[in-house]
Amino acid sequence: MNAIKSKYRGLGLLVDLNWDRGLYLGALAFALAAGAYLGSA
Repeated sequence: MNAIKSKYRGLGLLVDLNWDRGLYLGALAFALAAGAYLGSA
């Protein structure tokens, strides 16, 4: 049980440190989709 808690805590730390990368990738994908939409219009 302690090993599971330790792994979960480590995963939580990784998410806390890297959440901005997911936001960056989401914004990039949105910008590409918006550009493709406007380019085709």
